[in-house]
Amino acid sequence: MIASMPAKAGLLTAAVLAATALPASASPAPGHPEVQRVLVQAVATKSAPGIVTEIRDGRSTWFGSAGASDTKTGRKRQQHERFRIGSASKAFTATVVLKLAAEGRLSLDDTLDRWLPGLFDGSAYDPGQITIRQLLNQTSGIYAYTNDEDFFARGVGAAWLKHRYDTHTPEQLVKVALAHPPTGAPGERFTYSNTNYILAAMIVEKATGRTFAQELTRTVLRPLGLTGTSLPGTDPTIRGPHPVHYSTLFSSDPQPKIYDATEMNQSFAWAAGGVISTTTDLNRFFAALFGGRVLPAAQLREMLTTVSTDGAGWIPKTRYGLGIFEQELPCGVRVWGNAGATYGSWNYAMGSRDGRHRVVTQVNGDWAPLSVFTDVLTAEFCPAGSR
Repeated sequence: MIASMPAKAGLLTAAVLAATALPASASPAPGHPEVQRVLVQAVATKSAPGIVTEIRDGRSTWFGSAGASDTKTGRKRQQHERFRIGSASKAFTATVVLKLAAEGRLSLDDTLDRWLPGLFDGSAYDPGQITIRQLLNQTSGIYAYTNDEDFFARGVGAAWLKHRYDTHTPEQLVKVALAHPPTGAPGERFTYSNTNYILAAMIVEKATGRTFAQELTRTVLRPLGLTGTSLPGTDPTIRGPHPVHYSTLFSSDPQPKIYDATEMNQSFAWAAGGVISTTTDLNRFFAALFGGRVLPAAQLREMLTTVSTDGAGWIPKTRYGLGIFEQELPCGVRVWGNAGATYGSWNYAMGSRDGRHRVVTQVNGDWAPLSVFTDVLTAEFCPAGSR
């Protein structure tokens, strides 16, 4: 599951107001009519209240949209909007860790007992056998706190409305996870767990003496000029222009009610899924990252060293690196990046291995099928005869 929301939740369909438009702020370039058709179709089939895609190909940028940012007013989707990126946050977190490794502040081979002594006492885990690398490539065997039944229950329906402004500390989240047995031996297999990235960010704070948000700003956001990207912590608002984030709150009703989930305290996801960004910032970040302009060559090689996700119930035809993954499209082309979902938002940020050709798609709802994002990537990267 790519989401920073509870992993047991499904993606459901619902009726929303459908409208299509290409905003005045867009810079349309020829060559992407198939992508635009996918966007229009997603809204027409009610898979999304609104959807945007920004494509960066070398020096050329194209932006397309369909549907609404606000279904009550009919306000259209815009290129500058900020949205919650869910587990795409993991690419930022892994980058911060790798930057510290390049600076000699820590090593990927460091075990957790070095940085977090005492945290695992009384649990079924041996922190002396789990490395930072295993946190980042999701092979640590540490249970996902989002799968805890009580934690999950607080994120569904009326319970979510009651708890949407709750604050969770990293220690509290880890404690929930450590109450459960390991999902496997360290390094044994890929098992997706937000707990891994909470622990990674805690190590960043131990290694630097600063907050994770401060290190994220120092190592990534400020150098790349990502002015629309932030980690708000306990602030429930999205500062700046943004779409309404529409959510079913995981209702099992075949025609669920749609809620405005824009405001929420995402400390429950923190470094695993709490970042806010824009299509432009995500394209800039991943273009720089894969283009070798963020990490030294040695650390980028570590990031791109992947493990199989087969049998994990995750995205088909993928391999996971350190905070990023590669995915094989139906035509055989491989794309690289990350993706994420949270209440009211789902985004996919993928592209070529060299960083030159990037595609970011975002839906301001949480019930769209995965095929919407695959269809956008297929339309952009696959020759017409191979789709």
